Amino acid sequence: MNVHEYQGKEILKKYGVPVPAGRVATTPAEAEAIAKELGGGTVVVKAQIHAGGRGKGGGVMIAKNPAEAKAAAEKILGMQLVTHQTGPGGKEVHRVLVEAGCNIARELYLGVTMDRATEKIVVMACAEGGVEIEEIAARTPEKILKVFVDPLLGMQPFQARQLAFGLGLGKDLVKKAVPAILALYRAFVENDGSMAEINPLVITKEGDVLALDAKMNFDGNALYRHPAVAAMRDESEEDPQELEASKHDLSYVSLDGNIGCMVNGAGLAMATMDLIKQQGGEPANFLDVGGGADQARVATAFKLILADKNVRAILVNIFGGILRCDIIAGGIVAAAREVNLALPLVVRLRGTNEEEGRQILAESGLQIMAASGMADAAEKVVQSVQ
Repeated sequence: MNVHEYQGKEILKKYGVPVPAGRVATTPAEAEAIAKELGGGTVVVKAQIHAGGRGKGGGVMIAKNPAEAKAAAEKILGMQLVTHQTGPGGKEVHRVLVEAGCNIARELYLGVTMDRATEKIVVMACAEGGVEIEEIAARTPEKILKVFVDPLLGMQPFQARQLAFGLGLGKDLVKKAVPAILALYRAFVENDGSMAEINPLVITKEGDVLALDAKMNFDGNALYRHPAVAAMRDESEEDPQELEASKHDLSYVSLDGNIGCMVNGAGLAMATMDLIKQQGGEPANFLDVGGGADQARVATAFKLILADKNVRAILVNIFGGILRCDIIAGGIVAAAREVNLALPLVVRLRGTNEEEGRQILAESGLQIMAASGMADAAEKVVQSVQ
């Protein structure tokens, strides 16, 4: 689960990470009032959406007085903000963060995530802040400083000092940066984060350390332990189909293709998508109905696929174990009849009660193409689209 920048800063502030003074506004008048509360001087008005690159898309504006803050909010609120992370459709801006301006001397990068290779938390820093970390990793990976944290010991002060000195900070700034680094780590761990990033972490001309931006992602499976974080969820920022799928405990991810996939098991789903691409097709989604789905859940999954207007054919690939093939077949028939399915449908069933499942499909009267194996299924569904 993602949160907005202002929400991430609320969390970081509780752990002692210095952040600029500011509040969120949903109307231009509120933005003007906040700017006045902040002293009436220079403020920054920032669009709040779940995407990076907001500045390049026109979603971040500097205002020298409250009147300009109001004008900036009028331009940003309601706009369809397009960035490299939103896709061509962009995202509508419903709120802005109005923050006090600061005198920036240096911009740094600081981030925490999981490193799968070492199976440890990695804390990263870079002297080139304000730039996408992916760009730095591709162009000059040696500039990214890393420390790997022992899961039993947690992050130690000497590791934070190692990063601070590696960034070229002087002794006085190291004393201010180290607590911020350790605080970011604690915020990540204690809230079951999957990623926490401050980009940029700025050094001001007055010698202060400030988190000018904040991105935090959390493990959705652990949200039950963090009701305050779960309450920050903004469903308007999420893909409608993925949101609907989560309500039914379905693992669904939207993709850019035109072949809908319904599979049981994440590994089988990945293999199915690989076979579709190998045949020259493009999957429209990842959808794992799980091993314990009933007929109603299968029908719901089927309708989720059909809700995607880009889908031109559907492939159902089921290995029956706990989830029997006749249950899947009944769900497919029920959903297809309910939505008056007119798209090509390829079904591959293998495993428990597969003969019963095939009989249900054959007697349904629907136009269903049976497949003898995975490769055959992928070939048929791609041909039906082409």
